[in-house]
Amino acid sequence: MEFFSCFAFLCKCILRTMFVILNNVYCIPTYVVWMVIIFPLKRYHPDLYWKIEGHFFHWLLAMVSMWSWSAGYDIVELGDDIRTCLEDRTLVIANHQSTADVPLLMATFNTKKNVLPNLMWIMDRIFKYTNFGIVSILHEDFFIVSGKDKRGESLQALVRHLRDSYIPRRRKWMVLFPEGGFLRKRRETSQRFALRNNLPVLQHVSLPRVGALQTIVDSVGPEKNSNLGGNNNGDSTVNFDGVGVYPAHVNWVLDITIAYPEGKPLDLGAIVTGYRKPCKTFLFYRLFPCREVPRDHEAMTKWLYDRFVEKEELLDAYYKTGKFPTEGFCASPIPPQEVSQDCLRFAILHLFFITSSYIHFQLLSYVVSYFWY
Repeated sequence: MEFFSCFAFLCKCILRTMFVILNNVYCIPTYVVWMVIIFPLKRYHPDLYWKIEGHFFHWLLAMVSMWSWSAGYDIVELGDDIRTCLEDRTLVIANHQSTADVPLLMATFNTKKNVLPNLMWIMDRIFKYTNFGIVSILHEDFFIVSGKDKRGESLQALVRHLRDSYIPRRRKWMVLFPEGGFLRKRRETSQRFALRNNLPVLQHVSLPRVGALQTIVDSVGPEKNSNLGGNNNGDSTVNFDGVGVYPAHVNWVLDITIAYPEGKPLDLGAIVTGYRKPCKTFLFYRLFPCREVPRDHEAMTKWLYDRFVEKEELLDAYYKTGKFPTEGFCASPIPPQEVSQDCLRFAILHLFFITSSYIHFQLLSYVVSYFWY
């Protein structure tokens, strides 16, 4: 009996892996081909091009959302009510524990209208060389370079990207992992740094790096837009060579604390194969007006450190009791609510990508046969 149970489990993992690979095969190339087909719009009607691209990007990330949902890895939201920031420019900061963080955030954002089409990820440059890298390049996400020797150059590139992409593309949310790497890789270094500098020694998160946050707030903060131009009030705008005037400020900072059951993070392997038992991952939201973030470097560093010390307290309480404390963290917390995916929408999107792949293959076959024979 145990043998058959293990065999069935192994078959399930293999079948899921094959499905995810096949899903990548008929989704990612299809996205790329559609972007090539509509490329002329990028020059002559850029707003229409980026609107279409945003929808395709959302549909593609919905496929990723389906992987965790179909494996039984549910997501529960609690904390502040974030409906007030869904249509505003928002900087999302989150703790970074594993390769599952991004797919689970995708699954959460998938259910929120207009978030994924207008979202910009800030991620490590290594992601550019994955199977999903071409999608992020076409969507114009930002790839940050790690390492002290490249830090200044990378932050200047971020300023240019905010000016040349985030603002004119009218992106809304951008996602940043301030820790700069996975917890298992950063924890020991973070703790040594904390001991040397008389800072809190953290176990469930690591001390964040403030450079990217400083760059974003200085560039597109609500009160000062010295790097991008505009006025000095909360309604700052930017004009790009007569192309148009765009609002150029971030209104909110959404702090997300990701908590896995028993402090054991899922990973991409679990999401693909489903080898872990079904479980619930909690996302605890705290929403701050961006104008409350200090502009002075030392004050901003303290503000960001305080947020991660609070994350430590939240996670420690959750791991010990199975519940999040809300008193002192949220003024009007929403009750825990499970993220609900739309399986009919998943089916329709699968049909769309499969049909598109077939059409693209037939077109390619026709073109090749025309020149080959």
